[in-house]
Amino acid sequence: MSVLPFVRGVDFTKNDFSKTFPSSMRQMSRVQWLTLDHTRLHEIPEELGKLQKLEHLSLNHNQLEKLFGELTELTCLRSLDLRHNQLKNSGIPPELFHLEELTTLDLSHNRLKEVPEGLERAKNLIVLNLSYNQIESIPTALFINLTDLLFLDLSHNRLETLPPQTRRLINLKTLNLSHNPLELFQLRQLPSLQSLEVLNMSSTQRTLLNFPTSIDSLTNLCELDLSHNGLPKLPDCVYNVSTLVRLNLSDNEINELSSNLEHWQRLESLNLSRNQLAVLPAALCKLSRLRRLFVNDNKLNFEGIPSGIGKLGALECFSAANNLLEMVPEGLCRCGALKQLNLSCNRLITLPDAIHLLEGLDQLDLRDNPELVMPPKPSEASKATSLEFYNIDFSLQTQLRLAGAAVPPSMPAAVTPKDATARKIRLRRGGPRADADGGQDAAKVLKGMKDVAKDKQKDDMDATQAESLKPKRWDESLEKPQLDYSKFFEKEDGQQPGLTIWEIENFLPNKIEEVVHGKFYEGDCYIVLKTKYDELHTLNWEIYFWIGNEATLDKRACAAIHAVNLRNYLGARCRTIREEQGDESDEFLALFETEVIYIEGGRTATGFYTIEEMIHITRLYLVHAYGASIHLEPVAVLLQSLDPRHAFVLDVGTRIHIWLGKRSKNTLNSKARLMAEKINKTERKNKCDILVDMQGEESAEFWDAFDVLPEEVAQLPAPQEHIADDFEPVQPRLYQVQLGMGYLELPQVELPDQKLSHTLLNSKHVYILDCYTDLFVWFGKKSTRLVRAAAVKLSRELFNMLERPDCALVMRVPEGNEMQIFRTKFPGWDEVMAVDFTRTAKSVAKTGANLTQWARQQETRTDLAALFMPRQSAMPLSEAEQLEEEWNYDLDMMEAFVLENKKFVRLPEEELGHFYTGECYVFLCRYCIPVDDLDGVAENGAEASLDDSKLSTASAASSAAPPEDEIECVVYFWQGRNAGNMGWLTFTFTLQKKFKAMFGEELEVMRIFQQQENLKFMSHFKRKFIIHTGKRKDKSLTPDGKPAVEFFHLRSNGGALTTRLIQIQPDAVHLNSAFCYILHVPFETEDESQSGIVYVWLGSKACNEEAKLVQEIAEQMFNSPWVSLQILNEGDEPENFFWVALGGRKTYDTDAEYMNYTRLFRCSNERGYYTVAEKCADFCQDDLADDDIMILDNGEHVFLWMGPRCSEVEVKLAYKSAQVYIQHMRIKQPERPRKLFLTMKNKESRRFSKCFHGWSAFKVYI
Repeated sequence: MSVLPFVRGVDFTKNDFSKTFPSSMRQMSRVQWLTLDHTRLHEIPEELGKLQKLEHLSLNHNQLEKLFGELTELTCLRSLDLRHNQLKNSGIPPELFHLEELTTLDLSHNRLKEVPEGLERAKNLIVLNLSYNQIESIPTALFINLTDLLFLDLSHNRLETLPPQTRRLINLKTLNLSHNPLELFQLRQLPSLQSLEVLNMSSTQRTLLNFPTSIDSLTNLCELDLSHNGLPKLPDCVYNVSTLVRLNLSDNEINELSSNLEHWQRLESLNLSRNQLAVLPAALCKLSRLRRLFVNDNKLNFEGIPSGIGKLGALECFSAANNLLEMVPEGLCRCGALKQLNLSCNRLITLPDAIHLLEGLDQLDLRDNPELVMPPKPSEASKATSLEFYNIDFSLQTQLRLAGAAVPPSMPAAVTPKDATARKIRLRRGGPRADADGGQDAAKVLKGMKDVAKDKQKDDMDATQAESLKPKRWDESLEKPQLDYSKFFEKEDGQQPGLTIWEIENFLPNKIEEVVHGKFYEGDCYIVLKTKYDELHTLNWEIYFWIGNEATLDKRACAAIHAVNLRNYLGARCRTIREEQGDESDEFLALFETEVIYIEGGRTATGFYTIEEMIHITRLYLVHAYGASIHLEPVAVLLQSLDPRHAFVLDVGTRIHIWLGKRSKNTLNSKARLMAEKINKTERKNKCDILVDMQGEESAEFWDAFDVLPEEVAQLPAPQEHIADDFEPVQPRLYQVQLGMGYLELPQVELPDQKLSHTLLNSKHVYILDCYTDLFVWFGKKSTRLVRAAAVKLSRELFNMLERPDCALVMRVPEGNEMQIFRTKFPGWDEVMAVDFTRTAKSVAKTGANLTQWARQQETRTDLAALFMPRQSAMPLSEAEQLEEEWNYDLDMMEAFVLENKKFVRLPEEELGHFYTGECYVFLCRYCIPVDDLDGVAENGAEASLDDSKLSTASAASSAAPPEDEIECVVYFWQGRNAGNMGWLTFTFTLQKKFKAMFGEELEVMRIFQQQENLKFMSHFKRKFIIHTGKRKDKSLTPDGKPAVEFFHLRSNGGALTTRLIQIQPDAVHLNSAFCYILHVPFETEDESQSGIVYVWLGSKACNEEAKLVQEIAEQMFNSPWVSLQILNEGDEPENFFWVALGGRKTYDTDAEYMNYTRLFRCSNERGYYTVAEKCADFCQDDLADDDIMILDNGEHVFLWMGPRCSEVEVKLAYKSAQVYIQHMRIKQPERPRKLFLTMKNKESRRFSKCFHGWSAFKVYI
């Protein structure tokens, strides 16, 4: 029997219904609410018309263009959410508004140009949202009928006025008119809206002349938004609105505030950002309820902030970024409730000492205050620096010794520049001589106290040892902790008159629902609690335990034990009464209103192990790292599912095979092994064999799972790379099964930060986890039997609704016995491999152990040797030219292809060396290597032909190969940073097969990405390697359709072979006197002719070789009679076209000294221990991995770049590593002291980004 007719509500958010809509939805005849958000619907499914009892329907974030008659048939519909669609006026039937029950309507973020026809008929509407459309006017009849409106949002439209009938909305509480051109409208209807609580007039062209002076008559107004209006000052009537709680005055031209703001005694949030304020009035300090104050982007200095600001005892957030502050009043540090303080982008010199006393401060932003000197923290107990972080000794001497480097005899003291401000602060606190004298006296006193304490501690340690280190006797170790009965018996149990029954399941009591009271299974045991009031109106209890005739010994014993413990839990004085099946007492039978019923068999499982034949389904899992966790993604048990770049787990029940591809990552290989051991231990009772099969060395048992005979193995094709590089598993959806009186509901659980967490699972409920490839039903220990039964049936219905792979399964998961495949869906739940293998010194010290001795035994493995290795020197020009000549001499032939219209075509000869970031290229290179360079001569037996005539040259060259030379064929697949992976898949299944048919095993395929090319590949272009932005066929245009300026930067990273000319943003700030640039300024023409001016800009410090090279490239790129080529030396730029094309003259760097010092290090834990590795000198922006931390040194600053998915442990270890590196460089290069800066993805400064050639927006992984 289907349970769909009993479903009252279900949330299908983020399911894909673009192709088919579940036809079984027709069976939900009683459904009252339905959520279909983000389901890619293009039209209203006809199945919705059958849901006659539907009251709430949400269809937001889809691609709906029209609403057909299905919705007009839903006579019970009360709320309809259609925001974020493609609806037009013609697509909304007027009959929709004839629905008498409709009270909530959301049509925001659509394409409406006017109010939908017939909307005035929806007289019962109380919530109407028409924002983010293109509506130009409101018909007068609309507000005549919709007088019950409580919420009205007309923001982000094109309204110039409102009808006079707006005054009829006397019940309206929220009115949003923001971002409408209401310049000529004076809002004279406001006095009639006496119920109004929220009014948003942001960006409505309010001025002092058209401002509604009657706004102070709104006695219930608590929220007012006047931002983005350009008001020079605040109208006096606003000061009289004493009921305000939230006020937004940002993005105006306000230069002063009146002291009348003290009337806002209820105000909690005040936003004054982006105005012209130089002083805040002292009356501001009288707003005792103020919690949030924003004054960013003003002209405030130290005197501009009132000294009495400390009186704001409720202030939690103070933001004053981008002002003129050199210091802040000390009173700001007296705001005890302060949690967020933003003082970035100011001129701060120091902060009050009391800043360290703000214990509740969660966020402190002091960025871009270059002169800031933080005050010293209050004196703290000295800490042992060597063991401070995770038992890793980060002292420079130790790390140099571990790296095998020479340890200097003495470390020079840090050379700190003289700071006048810091000197004044020190003088104000007392001279250094006084500090020294006082310090000596204090040191003597402290030493004496320590000696006394040590003697006393020694005596105590001799008498007793730390409790945590004392070993237990063998019989003590057998004791188990007492059960916490609050987990099984709830607080309300036994507190109200009535009957409560528990069944014994797996040694523990489990409450059953009331509808099955009096129905006992013969193979189970039960505890029955009768609660009643006596004559004195005090609670009295009767406790029985019922034994079934077929119950096992463990159930019988546990029923008696838990009955006694229930009595102790309640504090009852009654005795527990034993009742046996067929011999119950009359008092027991009288507890039930109906006759007791016996049911054959047992419902619950015994706690003892039972020997039974387990049924296992053979499954194949892809081991995939997603974020910081590991995923086991089920795939079909087919040989075609294997990929040489990944590891797979094959589970056949009695054996678990771990198949390792030739190019699988070691980290995932080890995690796959640990996962298999975890499955064996927790699910197979350590009776499962774990076998590791390397690609090409598989065992016979492995092939047996695929029904492959041993003699057929040699004929099998090799596994192909078919899994996309950006593969991500489908985001799981977590549903909670809710059961009521005759109905079911299936809402989705709201995920914090869009991440699953096992803490969301509540023992009282049942959940369904839909992972597309698998569907899990999780039963909480305290969930009722009816909900479990309903969830099982509902999960099967949900499974069949969607098209799923053949390998998909429905699995039941009881709480406490979760399988590993289920646990991996929840990040952080019983991780297979921890982030690192370290422990904190603080946690060990609590045990009373000798920390130094423990550290020697528990030495943590780290590898920081890369920090102390010398920087890789640039390749000399002569050596680069020699390599280029040798590699091109060996090159016999190179054919180039480019992906065009989903197939590869030959690249035109004139485009060779030109690459586009949105394209994919294939280069077939044939090398003839002399016999002298080889130990032996291999015969070339590749004789094949291609049907495609485009490869005729390659086949001809193959047949004409000289027999005395060794032939090597290499295919380079080049992928731009903005190109998708479809090009690689197309190449794999088309062109690569043709090449292999020609060259056989001699063919080598290399996949390379933009700016990560190897030297041999780049040498074939002879330093003329040009990277354009976009695609080949797309013309570069500005947003207004004009030809765009093109700006190219020539640069070599680590040698001449890595020379590239990369297109960058046309901005004068990117210029540098040490480099050469090409600037193409196109002209607007009526025909398709490419006319314009090309400037070759030569920096005054650029080398002659690059200056000559950039001129040659420019002449080849813009070889047209319609283009004028001009060579410009730095300082000779024309004012008209050159600087205008670059956005105006700006300050730029005059040297590239950082190129001689730039180094990039990667900090990672992926090997199971903390390591630091250096990237090659030719690094690029894509080397910044999201799950790692990078250390960048440019000779002046050391940056700690944090990826968005890096772990907290890695952050701490990388921070200490950067400090060690700075100490080391202070010894090696004392003339260049470095400063440490922290930066995050998408927040990099110019000092950071200039170290990367062709810096642009980060690659987006789709």
